[in-house]
Amino acid sequence: MKAMQMLCLVAVVVLVTASPALAQTTTTPQTSVFSGAGVGAGIGAALVIVGAALGFGRIGAAALESMARQPEIRGNIQTAMIIIAALLEGATFFALLICLLVNQRTGF
Repeated sequence: MKAMQMLCLVAVVVLVTASPALAQTTTTPQTSVFSGAGVGAGIGAALVIVGAALGFGRIGAAALESMARQPEIRGNIQTAMIIIAALLEGATFFALLICLLVNQRTGF
């Protein structure tokens, strides 16, 4: 665990210091962009997709287990499962959209 923390700290330091260290002098002023924003957006998008997959899996597993225990209320469980899945999908698309906008803003 300590090695993983040190690796993350080194990655953050490298990403933060790479932009000023590799900067070129130009005659026209340019805006400074945080160099790790594109990488962070990619990691964020990956975490969003993994989280959504875990959420959908848990919803499906719980719904199937409930239907197996009480088959007579299958319709109620299925309706609730579809509503929860739609809400989860909406939140996933929102988070993915934010990650893509950050990625587009950085120019990668």
